[in-house]
Amino acid sequence: MFLVFNKQKIISYLVAFSTVAILLSGATLFVQKEDTIQTSAKPGKLLPIYSVATEEKKISLTINCAWNADDIDRILDTLSKYKVHVTFFMVGDWVDRFPEAVKKIAEAGHEIANHSNTHPHVNQMTFEKNEQQIKECADKIEKLTGKRSVLYRGPYGEYNDVVIKAAESQKHRTIQWSLDTLDYKGLTGEEMWNRLKDKLKSGDIILMHNGTKHTADALDKLIYNIQEKGFEIVKVTDLIYHENDTIDANGMQKLVKEKNNNDNNGHNNS
Repeated sequence: MFLVFNKQKIISYLVAFSTVAILLSGATLFVQKEDTIQTSAKPGKLLPIYSVATEEKKISLTINCAWNADDIDRILDTLSKYKVHVTFFMVGDWVDRFPEAVKKIAEAGHEIANHSNTHPHVNQMTFEKNEQQIKECADKIEKLTGKRSVLYRGPYGEYNDVVIKAAESQKHRTIQWSLDTLDYKGLTGEEMWNRLKDKLKSGDIILMHNGTKHTADALDKLIYNIQEKGFEIVKVTDLIYHENDTIDANGMQKLVKEKNNNDNNGHNNS
């Protein structure tokens, strides 16, 4: 009887101990799961400026420079003909190879912006490497023109939070585009205009490239038709807002309106 009693007691203790252990284990797993849920939540995704909310009939033409400079003189002649100024996004390597073209563009009053130093895939790079790409290109632009770039466009249109924060750390706003001419695919001026004519609206940013088959030839037609629709072509810095702005989920930059408060507390509605 003594042995039986002790066996029963031992079994009871074992059952109780096992139950407690299982409960503790479950609680630990629950806490770990909750921690994972909390720490895996990502902050709001940062966005570049794709377009601008404006009541003024203004748009921006932007030209990426990464390949050759064979058509720069023709492009500048057409821009001069229509008395418009645009924004050129230049790769640092391009600046190195074509310094005279850079100077001509700057002297003609156009805006020179930053398109990285060597045109890498920036989404695969660290914050520090992105900073370096932007800084080195900005240094080259400043050395040739006396002005430091303030706008940035990632190569291949790539961006993420790291890229945008790196640009901000170098005092650059990140700019995308809302309309693409697809000039790099060899489209003619007529084909480019057919892509744009029914979509064009105030605040649009149009993407073009130099060094393509038809960009220089197409520019005359595009500018003429854009102006015929009543739009003014301006540099990106003359289109975007530089303070009190926000960017919506579609990449449209908007001016933050001041909140009307009866208590005169002076706070803005952001």
